[in-house]
Amino acid sequence: MPVHLDPPVAGDMLAIPGVRMGVAQAGIRKANRTDLTVFLLDEGSVVGAVFTQNRYAAAPVQVCREHLSAGHAVRAMVINTGNANAGTGESGLAHARQTCVATALALGLRHEQVLPFSTGVIMEPLPLDRLLAGLPRALESAALASGASGAQWLAAAEGIMTTDTVPKAASRQFSLGGCTVSASGIAKGAGMIRPNMATMLGFLATDACVAPHLMNALARRLADVSFNRVTVDGDTSTNDSFVVVATGQAGNTAVSDLDSPDGQILLAALTPLAQQLAHAIVRDGEGATKFITVRVESGGSSAECLQVAYAVAHSPLVKTAFFACDPNLGRILAAVGYAGIADLDATRIELHLGDVHVVTAGGRHPDYREEDGQRVMKEAEILVRIGLGRGTAVETVWTCDFSHDYVTINADYRS
Repeated sequence: MPVHLDPPVAGDMLAIPGVRMGVAQAGIRKANRTDLTVFLLDEGSVVGAVFTQNRYAAAPVQVCREHLSAGHAVRAMVINTGNANAGTGESGLAHARQTCVATALALGLRHEQVLPFSTGVIMEPLPLDRLLAGLPRALESAALASGASGAQWLAAAEGIMTTDTVPKAASRQFSLGGCTVSASGIAKGAGMIRPNMATMLGFLATDACVAPHLMNALARRLADVSFNRVTVDGDTSTNDSFVVVATGQAGNTAVSDLDSPDGQILLAALTPLAQQLAHAIVRDGEGATKFITVRVESGGSSAECLQVAYAVAHSPLVKTAFFACDPNLGRILAAVGYAGIADLDATRIELHLGDVHVVTAGGRHPDYREEDGQRVMKEAEILVRIGLGRGTAVETVWTCDFSHDYVTINADYRS
C-alpha cells in the first residue's frame, strides 16, 4: 500500500480552460486497460518541457525534442503505457513520428505540433497498429468534452499508470495579477526513479498567461525542486518527461520574468503542486512502506549537499534497514563518507533521526539509545537530518525504503 497517499478524487480536480483530454483502451500491452491518453491544447497555449538525462533516450523523447526545437505551437500530446519505445532503433523513431503524423492528420495540424510520450517495457517494438487503432477513440473522447473536467483529469492519471498502485493527480487555485488562476497536474511512476528526470511522466497545466520564452525555464525551475529531488531506486529512466502547459486563458498580464513579483507568485503556487506529484511517486514507490526525507544541512554548497543526500537515499543498505526498522545507522555514516566530498571532516558530522540526536562530532551521541532510533524507524514518515559542518547550504531529497515487494514487483515486471 502507498505511504499515506489517498487516491485523488475527481471533485477535487480543477478544469483548465484550453485543455481537453481523452483516453482509450488500445491493448498496447494488456487487454481491457486504459493505456492511451491524449491532451488537446487550444490555440495560444504555450509549452515547456524537461526530459531524461539518460543518454539512451527513448524514441519519443528524441522526437519531442525535435518538435519543440522546430518552434511550432504544440497543440496535442499522445501518451501510451505498456511499451516505452526505447532501445528500438530507427523503427522506434519511425513509430513515434507516425504517431504524431496520424494525430496531426486527424486534427488538421502539422506533425511537429504533436508530442509523443511512451512508458513501459524497454527494448520491445511499439505495437503501432494497436496504438493507431485506439487513437480515434481517444480523440473522440477528448472532442466530446467541453473542457478538462475533474473526471477527465482522473481518467488521464489512470491512463498513464504502469506499476503505480494509485493514480497521481492534484490541483490548486491562486490569484495572479488580480485574476483567479487554476493549475492541475498528473504524474506516473513507482520504480526506475532517480533524480535528473527519472520511469516518470508528469504533465502540469495552468490557465495562467506566461510568455512563451519562459516556459522551458519554468519547467526546469519546477522540476529542480520536485521531480529532480525524488528517488526510489537510483535508476534513471530512458523516458522521463515533465511538461508544463500554460493556456493563457485566465486573463492575467503575461508573466515575462520568473524573478518578477508575478513570476515569484507563479512559482510559489506551482512548486507545491509539482512537489505533491513528485512526493506521490515516492509514496507509491514499488513496495514502499516508508516515506523518508533526507535533509542535508550546513554544507559548503548545494551540490555537495545533494551528493550526500543522494548517497544516503540510494544506499540499498540504508533503505533495507529502514524497511526492517533496524537502527543500523552506521550505514548512513558510511554513505556520507563515500558520497565523494574529498575534504570532508568526519569529526564535524551531526546526524538526527527524527527527534533523536544519533551522532555528534562524528561519533555516537552519548545520550543516544538504540530503542529511540528504532522508535523513529517504525514510523511511516521519517526525517533524516545530516549536518556537514561546512557552510550554510541546505538541500532535501525524498525517498522510500526497499522491501521484499520491490524485488517481487521487478522480478515479475514482464510476466
